[in-house]
Amino acid sequence: MSSQRVAIVTGGNSGIGRATAVALAKEGVKVAIAARREKEGEETVRLVKDAGSDGVFVKTDVTNEDDIKALVDRTVQVYGKLDYALNNAGFDEAQTTLVDETSNDFSKIMDINVRGVWLCMKYEIPEMLKNGAGSIVNMASGAGLIGIPQTPIYSASKHAVLGLTKSAAIGYAKSGIRINAVAPGLVKTPMISEIKGEFMEKLKSMHPIGRIAEPEEIAEAVVWLLSDKASFVVGHTLSVDGGIVSR
Repeated sequence: MSSQRVAIVTGGNSGIGRATAVALAKEGVKVAIAARREKEGEETVRLVKDAGSDGVFVKTDVTNEDDIKALVDRTVQVYGKLDYALNNAGFDEAQTTLVDETSNDFSKIMDINVRGVWLCMKYEIPEMLKNGAGSIVNMASGAGLIGIPQTPIYSASKHAVLGLTKSAAIGYAKSGIRINAVAPGLVKTPMISEIKGEFMEKLKSMHPIGRIAEPEEIAEAVVWLLSDKASFVVGHTLSVDGGIVSR
């Protein structure tokens, strides 16, 4: 990667998004951080600058088309172009059964996880076409590769992300734009870190590797897929899940 490269990271205020922004910065990439929470987003910008690159925060709701357009426009205004994007913003759901889920649950999860990814690509791709090249990673989940009876809408949304990824990848591969997805298992976030005792041991035991992931481990996979080192990888879903989907 080069200091001349520019990336957008949605959901960049914590977790995988923040870890990826910092990992990109260490490679010299300038990063536009998109998120709804300004304080945490500005903290990510500080971490990006501490890592030796430059960053800007753009308050963004990925379900709002005007926000996505403004995000891409602001990135290009500040840095002149767009080379990479991690479409990472997403929403989980409380464990429940399908019949206990509501129409509001369905609309909210699908709007953020699916429509948000679609909107991001809709506005990112035209800027990449101007460069004649680009690379996008969409954040999926192990739940997008298998059925999860306790979170059926979330699982369906991540299956949809993979469908969008594959379709867009085929459509734009000859234009020099590579589009792929990453499918993590459970990742150590502030919420997950609060879980202790027997339940945490159960979560760990679901992964053949015997633990859950650090955000930085997922970030490294994203950075590789975005980079020229993955130049022949198109429409692929990279599982970074400690073996959970292979069980």
